[in-house]
Amino acid sequence: MRKRLSLFLILSIFILGACDTIARADTDYTIRPIRAVATTGMVADIVENVGGERVDVIMMMGPGIDPHSYKASEGDVTDLANADVVFYNGLHLEAQLGEVFERMEGRIRSSAVAERIDPSMLVAPPQFEGAYDPHVWFDVSLWMEAVKEARDTLVDMDPGSAELYQENAERYLNELEDLHEYVKSQVERVPPEKRVLLTAHDAFGYFGKAYGFNVQGLQGISTASEASTADVQRLVNFIVEHNIPALFVESSVPPRTIEAVQAAVRARGRDVEIGGELFSDAMGDPSTPEGTYVGMVKHNVDTIVGALLGE
Repeated sequence: MRKRLSLFLILSIFILGACDTIARADTDYTIRPIRAVATTGMVADIVENVGGERVDVIMMMGPGIDPHSYKASEGDVTDLANADVVFYNGLHLEAQLGEVFERMEGRIRSSAVAERIDPSMLVAPPQFEGAYDPHVWFDVSLWMEAVKEARDTLVDMDPGSAELYQENAERYLNELEDLHEYVKSQVERVPPEKRVLLTAHDAFGYFGKAYGFNVQGLQGISTASEASTADVQRLVNFIVEHNIPALFVESSVPPRTIEAVQAAVRARGRDVEIGGELFSDAMGDPSTPEGTYVGMVKHNVDTIVGALLGE
């Protein structure tokens, strides 16, 4: 079914966009803004910050949407066909959509922002041979490389606005550097032995690596398959053995499996609190602070630290 959907998308984009391809290749972007599609909120936030008024951004996946299992809509097909450029995470985060973006290269420009990152800095889970963990935005210093990729793409497309893109990117990179320091300062409040993060799926590996946490996810790096009874029992045993005070639900993953872990721990005479909701694969509502990348990261680290310290 997913392969048929990908084929449908590719053919639709080709049919809708083929007549406009040559015209867009020679577009003077001083006349109109660049039309950009971004897959996730995190990617859209980069493009909006770097592009400013010179780029109109459409976000495909809004709050609470899981990119691992996302299925494109007919509206997405139209947006993609009308776009000048598509920005996406890459590293297989967007499942079958990655193939679509690669195949439409030449008709619609695409930029996989996370694939700029040096592979030596990426995490390669043993259960996914030849693939990397795509959740790189949880290490703010790595996500800064994605900003540079978006900047370079926009400069290449619209050299007349290069100075604007470079200035915007520099401002945003400075903001992310401050964010990186904020996360580190918050984490330092937690004694090293208490830096254990338990979540619904293994999205926080880069966070753990960058900021010194032992991270355990109920599911693997993808949510495509359900957590098994063995997965639940493994996490229950870990919580009981190490007397973990809190675990966390995620905004883009149904809470029932984490609630099952909590119930199983209590059945063994121990208690563990659900420390709050974290934003993992999707940001918050655009009208809230968590609807920005900076706000999302601050919310996450504040929630984690507060729960582990019992605040």
